[in-house]
Amino acid sequence: MSVTKEGTGTRVRGAEAQDRAGTGPAALVAAVLGFFVITLDVSGVNVALPAVGHDLGGSLSGLQWVADSYTLMFAALMLSAGALSDAVGARRAYAWGLAVFALASLACGLAPTVGALTAARLVQGSAAAVLVPASLALIRQAFPDPDARARGVALWTVGGAVAIAAGPVLGGFLTTEWNWRAVFFLNVPAGAAALAALARAPRSPRHRLVLDLPGQLTAVPALAALTFAVIEGGHRGPTATVLAAAAVAVVSGAAFTAVEARRRTPMLPLELFRQRGVVVPVVAGFACNAAFYGGVFVLSLCFQEQRGQSAFTAGLMFVPMAVVTAHVNYFSPRAVSRFGPRSVVVAGLLTAAAGCGGLAAAGTDSPWWVTAVLMIPLGIGGALAMPALTSLMLDSVPAERAGTAAALLNTSRQTGGALSIAVFGALLASDFTRGMRESLVLAASLLVLNALGAAALLPRRR
Repeated sequence: MSVTKEGTGTRVRGAEAQDRAGTGPAALVAAVLGFFVITLDVSGVNVALPAVGHDLGGSLSGLQWVADSYTLMFAALMLSAGALSDAVGARRAYAWGLAVFALASLACGLAPTVGALTAARLVQGSAAAVLVPASLALIRQAFPDPDARARGVALWTVGGAVAIAAGPVLGGFLTTEWNWRAVFFLNVPAGAAALAALARAPRSPRHRLVLDLPGQLTAVPALAALTFAVIEGGHRGPTATVLAAAAVAVVSGAAFTAVEARRRTPMLPLELFRQRGVVVPVVAGFACNAAFYGGVFVLSLCFQEQRGQSAFTAGLMFVPMAVVTAHVNYFSPRAVSRFGPRSVVVAGLLTAAAGCGGLAAAGTDSPWWVTAVLMIPLGIGGALAMPALTSLMLDSVPAERAGTAAALLNTSRQTGGALSIAVFGALLASDFTRGMRESLVLAASLLVLNALGAAALLPRRR
């Protein structure tokens, strides 16, 4: 009897492995497509912001909110979205997120005012928050072998890296040749293609997790109030409203920490931060996105508002970085296999810091080709570091926490992007040239500090 049971179990496991082998690529395609689209809506929209301002009317503060409303909800809802993905199944959560994202994109493209566009972007960001942890959980489920999973994560990060780097090119082209609204309309067929691929992916297991409503109700006002205080404080100074927002951010942040420490099933298990394999990706991911998203935001405005370039020619400035980034991103897992995560992460962060430092030194008046070349190290650094950080994060947690871990990492990344746009925009408000230099120096300093931290905390490869 024992032999029969063992044989039956072996046949069942073999069938499951065969099923994963047949449907794994479909899950990967769906995950990469979705991640590409939601990432494109960060960098691609940045290039279109001047056109949005001219068409709908809006101050620099209003345009910052168009950019930050998306990343704000992206970050604020990510942790609950990770728990949702684990609870209802990654495949189902991903399908919900894709559908809402496509509809919100349609609303963005039809928006009659900056306020309506900002509201639609809030919905977009909420849907994107569901998509990211669900996409990584799909990959974790489809590729149980660590090496195959690392290659899948590398392709997933390639999709995001290409979207970040190529977004300005595509956004600039669509804005110049058609209209800024086309940047949003593009998401609808792309979302449909991702849903078609998802239909062939295997069903996802569900886990009995309780959604953390108190934690969510304290996380959203903490991030929203902090972003408001930074954006409006940079333009208006320390007014009563700005100071009140800062107070709300502090109180809400403290309440969030207290709630998570006491709940039996928190959306952010604080014990995760006891692991170096979690702390380093979370903090370094914040720094990478702060430098990249903030840099793209500043440079997009510089090319168009300071140098008088069209949206399309401004987008073309990012082509060299986009091409190099796409290739380096897929090289990162091989480098990790050969040299270990510590060396790859540190090298990536320092390379990105060198790019930011070079751009700061060049300033706003350097020849176009100098700026285009100096952007390449920024792309290379992120392309090296992020796949290594993502794999390190997923390898540091059990499978049933894959969605939560992915959500935590990407919450940190999107928070970095949102706050950098808020801070850099505030620095640009009084003196663009000086503000641009200060922004890039700040980004470079943050990256260097994280490189030193990663070198100290991560073990050397034996």
